[in-house]
Formats: sequence, structure tokens, C-alpha cells
Amino acid sequence: MADQPQIYELNNGTVVVKITNYGCTITSLSVPDKNGKLTDVVLGFDTVEPYVKGASPYFGCIVGRVANRIKNGKFTLNGTEYFLPINKPPNSLHGGFKGFDKRIWEVAEYKKGDKPSITFKYRSSDGEEGYPGDVSVTATYTLTSSMTMKLDMEAVPENKATPINLAQHTYWNLAGHNSGNILDHTIQIWASEMTPVDENTVPTGEIKPVKGTPFDFTAEKKVGLQVHEIGLGYDHSYVLGGGEEKLGLKRAAKLKDPSSSRVLNLWTNAPGMQFYTGNYVNGVVGKGGAVYNKHAGLCLETQGFPNAINQPNFPSVVVQPGSKYQHTMLFEFSVE
Repeated sequence: MADQPQIYELNNGTVVVKITNYGCTITSLSVPDKNGKLTDVVLGFDTVEPYVKGASPYFGCIVGRVANRIKNGKFTLNGTEYFLPINKPPNSLHGGFKGFDKRIWEVAEYKKGDKPSITFKYRSSDGEEGYPGDVSVTATYTLTSSMTMKLDMEAVPENKATPINLAQHTYWNLAGHNSGNILDHTIQIWASEMTPVDENTVPTGEIKPVKGTPFDFTAEKKVGLQVHEIGLGYDHSYVLGGGEEKLGLKRAAKLKDPSSSRVLNLWTNAPGMQFYTGNYVNGVVGKGGAVYNKHAGLCLETQGFPNAINQPNFPSVVVQPGSKYQHTMLFEFSVE
């Protein structure tokens, strides 16, 4: 049964989340607005077929073995050079042609009740998409309270050191998935620095202050205010820190939609967050026939720094056999 893609539901009476075992993908997430009206606030499809057929620009999935870009699709580890698929020329992106987002995960546990949860498991084999070593991965989504969802991702290399950097790639639109663009949302990002990129969107290795640039979201600011000053839009990694902590997690971002008063506060233990404004979304037909275009949603992908495997000054994403990669995200919804 678990070898077929299907959609599972987590429902605690306030929030309703639908997740498929195909890519550990959130297909729908409905949260109330200021009047208690439930609206689906993530981009996606009604059925699993479009995901399986490749129609999704990474809507809602978990990407790995390594999220984001690896420059020229290669890296050297312990004296061996590894070559990865160049699926976003000239780079390798989000794990290659058939990354974790395009695999069917096993449903290891599925609990209902007031704190419903689902745990998915996947075993990535040595050489898969060019990466070294076998890795066992688990991801657990839990509705921990009436308006909070937690995601716990873990990965253990079994026999070889390997880079691991998982990210959750949901496209958010707090006004509703079919409500148009997210340029009127406001966002605050707890980061005073970001990683500038080259012409192929790969970090140069520098870490630069955001102060005085269009990348400054240290105070709440409209997403669209300066989006046109930076080419296609935001697609950059922020260096998280400087905020309060909760349950060992750093405050990463606060996203707000003025029309519905919905708020998403995001907490994480990852060092960085890719802020992406859906720049490449173009005429994707999604749920209920909604057409998603550029800036129809935005992603808050907490992760290690992009191309860290080739940047010695970035925090390492290499995990040793027997060690455990652990990445937790807390999505706190509210209205204000």
C-alpha cells in the first residue's frame, strides 16, 4: 500500500493539513483567518498525479539529499570527486533529477487524535543521484497545538560521510493559494546578513550585511516594496540569528497577510533560510483550476547555506557515518 502515492490528512479541529508520501509533500494546509474562515494557504495540486508527472516546481515537498544549488554539480569529499546531475544548468539543484521530492516514502507511523502526526521514512542508496553512501531519512509532521505544525527531519549516513541538507519547500500565500500574488504580504526575517550570489544564483562565498540594501527585512516590510530592484525577485539565503529562541529553535521569519490578518511565525535550528518569491512560477494550473503565476507564493526554506560543500567558510553540511543530521521547523499560525 505504501508503495503507491496517496494523500494523508492531519486534522486537529482547527488546522487541516494534507500530505502525500510522494516527496513528503504538503499538498494543502488550511488555517482560519480573523473571522475563523478556513482557507488553504499553500500552492499545490488536488491529486498526486501532477506531482508524479513533474508539473510541480517543488510545491510543498522535502528536497534532498542536498537542497539548493551545488556549483557545477560537483564536489570533493575525503579525496574523492563526486559528479551530480546538472538539472539546473550549470548547477545541480535540490538533489538532482530524482531527488527526495520525487521518491515514494514509506509511511512508518500515522497517528490521529488531538496531536495528530505522520512519519515518513526513506532510504537513499549509495550513488543515488551521484551522492556517496547509504542514508536513512525520516520526516515527521505533527500538529503540536491548535495552530502549530512541527516538522522534524532526521538523516543518518550508514557507511560514508556525505553532504546532507534537507529543506521544506512549501510555497505560502496566507491570503489563500488562489488569491493572486504575495507582494502585499509583510515579512520580517531575523537575519542581519545574507549570502550574495553570482549570475547562476550560487553564493559567491561572501557574507554581507543586509543593512541599507533591498535585502533588509530586519524590520517588518512589504515583500513587494523593493522586489523589482533585484532582477527576477528574491532567491537568496539569509544568515539566521539575533532573535529570541523557543524550544531550542531560532526565530527565522514572521510572515503576515494584511487582507486576512493571518500570520505565520517560523522557528528553526538551521543556520540559514532561502527566501524565494516564486520567481519561476508561470501559468501552473493548481488546485480547483487556480492558475499560479510569478510571485503566487513564497518559500521560507530553512537549511544549510547553498553550495556549502564547496565553500570552506560556510557551516559544513557534511555528516559522518553514525552521526545524525537533525533539522526541526516550527510553523506557528495566528491572526493579528
